[in-house]
Amino acid sequence: MPRRLAPGLALAIAIVFGLGAGCASEKPRPSTAATASTATTQPALTGNLTVLAAASLTDSFNELGKGFEALHPGTKITFSYDASSSLATQANNGAPADLFASADQPNMKKVTDAGNATGPRVFAHNKLAVLVEKGNPKKITALTDLDKPTVSFVLCAAEVPCGKYGAQALATAGVKAQPKSLEANVKAVVTKVTTGEVDAGIGYVTDAKAAAASADGVDIPDQYTVVAEYPIAVLKQSKNANLAYAFLDYILGPDAQAILAKYGFTGP
Repeated sequence: MPRRLAPGLALAIAIVFGLGAGCASEKPRPSTAATASTATTQPALTGNLTVLAAASLTDSFNELGKGFEALHPGTKITFSYDASSSLATQANNGAPADLFASADQPNMKKVTDAGNATGPRVFAHNKLAVLVEKGNPKKITALTDLDKPTVSFVLCAAEVPCGKYGAQALATAGVKAQPKSLEANVKAVVTKVTTGEVDAGIGYVTDAKAAAASADGVDIPDQYTVVAEYPIAVLKQSKNANLAYAFLDYILGPDAQAILAKYGFTGP
């Protein structure tokens, strides 16, 4: 006849086996200490980056650079601003840079087709605007006002995104007048207007916002305007690819997108 276990001993054995079965049904989890140790062993981001960026990004990217450096002490971001067409040539000629941010897709395509960048990401959009002298003394309210013989205006050069977009907008609106000059980049257009050399210039909404203290902006209706798409990519010649991709991720993140929106850009 089998021996009976004492009630207390039977209960203890049941508890032990019950706990063992419960543990076996759960997947093992790393300890908090192990997780913390893994996190703290990740190398900190350090080093320098050079970003080739479209001139229309000047104010916003200057602030974004400071924000990134604050998040990652030990990093330094340097920006080289110019027309996207000029920057694409620099990138393809092996300029010592880490990222290229273009104001259009065709100039980015020149770089990716040459094998000098891969996987570009669109991070912002922009729209055209007419910049006029402060107070708008010539009463310019539409693109067609640029056809008036008493109005002088400038555009970016044809190979520059803002020049290509501006020429398209003028053609769509039926404007026949010729610009007084073709400028190297959009910042040169802004300067010609703010210094009073011309009555108006076609730039971006973001340029009108940035120059609000010394110029006014005139919106261009959607049927005439062109939406500029801004892609960014890490360059093949980057000497600090890990940091470059971290900056690209930062540009696509919520903090950077909020800064871009403050300057008049719309999101990707």
